[in-house]
Amino acid sequence: MEPPPLSSLQEEGEEGPTVEDSSVFSAAVVPPRPATHSHSLHKYAPLDWSAYFDEERRVAIPDTDNVFNAYTTGSEGPVVFCLHGGGYSGLSFALAASQMKDKARVVAMDLRGHGKSTTNDDLDLSIETLTNDVIAVIRTMYGDLPPAIILVGHSMGGSVAIHVAARKEIRNLHGLVVVDVVEGTAMASLVHMQKILANRAQHFPSIEKAIEWSVKGGPLRNIESARVSIPSTLKYDESRECYTYRTPLEQTEKYWKGWSFRQVPILPSAKDPVVSWYRQTGQSFNNRSNARKISNGGDSAHWTCYTGRCT
Repeated sequence: MEPPPLSSLQEEGEEGPTVEDSSVFSAAVVPPRPATHSHSLHKYAPLDWSAYFDEERRVAIPDTDNVFNAYTTGSEGPVVFCLHGGGYSGLSFALAASQMKDKARVVAMDLRGHGKSTTNDDLDLSIETLTNDVIAVIRTMYGDLPPAIILVGHSMGGSVAIHVAARKEIRNLHGLVVVDVVEGTAMASLVHMQKILANRAQHFPSIEKAIEWSVKGGPLRNIESARVSIPSTLKYDESRECYTYRTPLEQTEKYWKGWSFRQVPILPSAKDPVVSWYRQTGQSFNNRSNARKISNGGDSAHWTCYTGRCT
């Protein structure tokens, strides 16, 4: 049976859902925002996470001071464990989670130094530390016998997901999906990152203004996604009486190269439909590129992921 089609996502210029009581944003993420009297900012009002997830969990790692925030939804099926990109939060996956929760359990954690997670060193965003954090969270949540897990990572989170999978410490890992993680492109862009960070808007008089900027001049185009995720990427600066970024990415430059793509083993399957399609069309995976196929190789393996480019 074919799965139902995904609903269309709202982009800038389209009308969003009306905001009533459900639009209240948790004060635990950012302090109460200054009052705004601009009716034009109504379409950029924050949306609460509870419209997309069932629960917000605080995962305390034993024998450490680290407590990670995680949003969860769904009650059956494999666990789709989501890792966000640098400067974002677990709420980046809010819209995706709402689409998947009927078929899978979804967990979207705030990585170290992001969202509502608190650690002994929020600026340590080395790939080794981030990888250890994710493994620790999964073990704390599920013990030594976790359910079937599919890792999903975007950008920096994609690199973390690859490193977690490569460590082979997560039992019952059934799949790996990475988004916007291509080594050549990513590495080439690093030389421009400080300039990009310096040129982005740094301070906002209100959360609504930050959301507005994110869809008009920033990295997002979907208003609904921005309304639910952007507030968790901000903090209130008492001295300036404005909002700024929760994660000072410009101070983490020494770790950026470690976020680059890591190759993982090819585990081809002759019965895999994607492999069959490439063979039928006379195409093949270019082993000299970053294309790598990942599968758990078992009879129940329905989750297959291809990272990099195929030619």
